Amino acid sequence: MLILVPCAMAAIGYFWMKATLSDLVDEVYDCGEFLLVRKRGAEERIQLADIVNVNFAMNQRPARITLSLDKPGRFGRRISFAPPPEFYLSPFPTNDIAEELIARAQKARSKR
Repeated sequence: MLILVPCAMAAIGYFWMKATLSDLVDEVYDCGEFLLVRKRGAEERIQLADIVNVNFAMNQRPARITLSLDKPGRFGRRISFAPPPEFYLSPFPTNDIAEELIARAQKARSKR
Protein backbone atom coordinates (compact mmCIF):
# COMPACT_ATOMS: atom_id res chain seq x y z
CA MET A 1 0.00 0.00 0.00
CA LEU A 2 2.92 2.30 0.76
CA ILE A 3 4.16 2.03 -2.84
CA LEU A 4 0.83 1.63 -4.61
CA VAL A 5 -0.73 4.95 -3.49
CA PRO A 6 2.18 7.20 -4.58
CA CYS A 7 2.40 5.34 -7.91
CA ALA A 8 -1.32 5.79 -8.50
CA MET A 9 -1.09 9.48 -7.62
CA ALA A 10 1.84 9.93 -10.01
CA ALA A 11 -0.06 8.21 -12.82
CA ILE A 12 -3.17 10.32 -12.23
CA GLY A 13 -1.05 13.49 -12.14
CA TYR A 14 0.72 12.55 -15.36
CA PHE A 15 -2.51 11.91 -17.27
CA TRP A 16 -4.17 15.02 -15.84
CA MET A 17 -1.25 17.22 -16.92
CA LYS A 18 -1.17 15.59 -20.34
CA ALA A 19 -4.91 16.16 -20.81
CA THR A 20 -4.84 19.81 -19.73
CA LEU A 21 -1.62 20.90 -21.45
CA SER A 22 -1.38 18.74 -24.57
CA ASP A 23 -3.40 21.10 -26.77
CA LEU A 24 -1.22 24.13 -25.98
CA VAL A 25 1.42 25.21 -28.49
CA ASP A 26 4.94 25.87 -27.23
CA GLU A 27 5.49 29.44 -28.45
CA VAL A 28 3.56 32.22 -30.18
CA TYR A 29 5.39 35.27 -31.52
CA ASP A 30 3.66 38.42 -32.74
CA CYS A 31 5.32 39.42 -36.02
CA GLY A 32 3.03 42.30 -36.97
CA GLU A 33 0.86 41.02 -39.84
CA PHE A 34 1.11 37.38 -38.75
CA LEU A 35 1.70 35.18 -35.72
CA LEU A 36 4.54 32.68 -35.71
CA VAL A 37 3.43 29.53 -33.88
CA ARG A 38 5.83 26.79 -32.77
CA LYS A 39 5.07 23.37 -31.36
CA ARG A 40 7.60 20.55 -30.95
CA GLY A 41 10.02 22.03 -33.47
CA ALA A 42 7.42 22.64 -36.21
CA GLU A 43 6.32 26.17 -36.97
CA GLU A 44 3.55 27.89 -38.90
CA ARG A 45 2.73 31.46 -39.88
CA ILE A 46 -0.85 32.49 -39.21
CA GLN A 47 -2.03 35.63 -40.94
CA LEU A 48 -4.16 37.86 -38.71
CA ALA A 49 -6.81 37.93 -41.46
CA ASP A 50 -7.20 34.13 -41.09
CA ILE A 51 -8.24 34.44 -37.43
CA VAL A 52 -12.03 34.19 -37.16
CA ASN A 53 -12.37 34.29 -33.36
CA VAL A 54 -10.22 34.88 -30.28
CA ASN A 55 -11.39 33.36 -27.00
CA PHE A 56 -9.87 33.99 -23.57
CA ALA A 57 -10.64 31.30 -20.97
CA MET A 58 -9.51 32.07 -17.45
CA ASN A 59 -11.44 29.21 -15.83
CA GLN A 60 -8.85 26.69 -17.03
CA ARG A 61 -5.39 26.33 -15.56
CA PRO A 62 -3.33 27.69 -17.05
CA ALA A 63 -5.49 30.45 -18.50
CA ARG A 64 -5.51 30.17 -22.27
CA ILE A 65 -6.20 32.08 -25.45
CA THR A 66 -7.72 30.03 -28.27
CA LEU A 67 -7.57 31.23 -31.86
CA SER A 68 -10.20 29.87 -34.27
CA LEU A 69 -8.91 29.90 -37.82
CA ASP A 70 -10.71 30.33 -41.12
CA LYS A 71 -8.99 27.27 -42.59
CA PRO A 72 -7.07 24.56 -40.76
CA GLY A 73 -3.31 24.77 -40.74
CA ARG A 74 -0.52 22.50 -39.58
CA PHE A 75 -1.80 22.58 -35.99
CA GLY A 76 -5.51 22.37 -36.83
CA ARG A 77 -8.41 24.82 -36.90
CA ARG A 78 -7.96 25.87 -33.25
CA ILE A 79 -4.69 26.98 -31.68
CA SER A 80 -4.43 27.45 -27.92
CA PHE A 81 -1.64 29.07 -25.96
CA ALA A 82 -1.11 30.28 -22.41
CA PRO A 83 -0.60 34.05 -22.10
CA PRO A 84 1.71 35.44 -19.41
CA PRO A 85 0.02 35.17 -16.00
CA GLU A 86 -1.87 38.19 -14.66
CA PHE A 87 -3.66 39.02 -11.42
CA TYR A 88 -7.37 39.70 -11.99
CA LEU A 89 -9.49 41.76 -9.60
CA SER A 90 -12.56 41.99 -11.79
CA PRO A 91 -15.24 39.28 -11.63
CA PHE A 92 -15.30 39.39 -15.47
CA PRO A 93 -11.62 39.50 -16.40
CA THR A 94 -10.28 40.28 -19.83
CA ASN A 95 -6.82 39.84 -21.22
CA ASP A 96 -5.01 42.68 -22.99
CA ILE A 97 -3.33 40.29 -25.45
CA ALA A 98 -6.66 38.70 -26.40
CA GLU A 99 -8.39 42.08 -26.76
CA GLU A 100 -5.59 43.39 -28.98
CA LEU A 101 -5.65 40.25 -31.13
CA ILE A 102 -9.42 40.58 -31.60
CA ALA A 103 -9.09 44.17 -32.78
CA ARG A 104 -6.14 43.48 -35.07
CA ALA A 105 -7.76 40.38 -36.60
CA GLN A 106 -10.98 42.31 -37.32
CA LYS A 107 -8.98 45.12 -38.91
CA ALA A 108 -6.97 42.64 -41.04
CA ARG A 109 -10.15 40.85 -42.19
CA SER A 110 -11.79 44.14 -43.15
CA LYS A 111 -8.78 44.98 -45.39
CA ARG A 112 -9.30 41.78 -47.41
